[in-house]
Amino acid sequence: MVFKRLRQAMGVGGPSIETVLHDPNTQPGGVVTGEITIIGGEYESDIIGVNLALRTKVEVETSDSEYNANLTYNQIPVAGAFRLNPGARYGIPVQFPVPWEAPLTHMYGHPLHGMTVGLSTELEVKGALDPGDLDPIAIHPLPAQERILAAFSNLGFHFRNADCEKGRIHGVHQELPFYQEIEFHPPHQYNGITQLEVTFVANPHSMEVVLELDKRGGLFTEGHDSFSRFTVDYATVDQTSWEHELDGYLQHAGRRRGFF
Repeated sequence: MVFKRLRQAMGVGGPSIETVLHDPNTQPGGVVTGEITIIGGEYESDIIGVNLALRTKVEVETSDSEYNANLTYNQIPVAGAFRLNPGARYGIPVQFPVPWEAPLTHMYGHPLHGMTVGLSTELEVKGALDPGDLDPIAIHPLPAQERILAAFSNLGFHFRNADCEKGRIHGVHQELPFYQEIEFHPPHQYNGITQLEVTFVANPHSMEVVLELDKRGGLFTEGHDSFSRFTVDYATVDQTSWEHELDGYLQHAGRRRGFF
């Protein structure tokens, strides 16, 4: 009996959990559906609850260091307390809302290098916590995001890298405690710029687009950054020539800071 209690405390012979998604492809503001199955172990278990959340790798900067960490966010409960008999199976349907500010994992139909987002299933058992499954999901751009990204491509910008940074952008309302930066290498007509970083902060009706331009440093000068920001309305996104608009934003920001 003592050995059995010890095994239970260590989670040996306890319940197991599996999450199966109907379709891992989604968009910001979308819904991921699936089924969670909890299977009873060798002994009766008191389940406290089952939670779902998203997990993303983010870059954390402090005053004296920089490191990567796995950040869990948008956690929701999907089941409350119940008793699970040995060997019993308990099914829970999944409808997980993807936040509008969720980072993109795909662009131009291809995975974004350096970006992963997973749906984490957490099983709370009396006396133990099972982190459960981590299922990758693919977050594709909204039509408005896709249009802006296509415009940058048409202007000659080439994708370089993408990452997420913990923190908030000054003057922009954010629900999530981090933001994504999509980095591009500029074409020759913007040769005063080292790289362009694009951030989308979306909501149900529109999105903020934040552009960060990194200036090349010269022999006797340091490089520096310039920011530009504008709002894109989903309902009217197709009524604008975004190649022309983006070129205007970049030229204006570059001249203002002496990039060109």
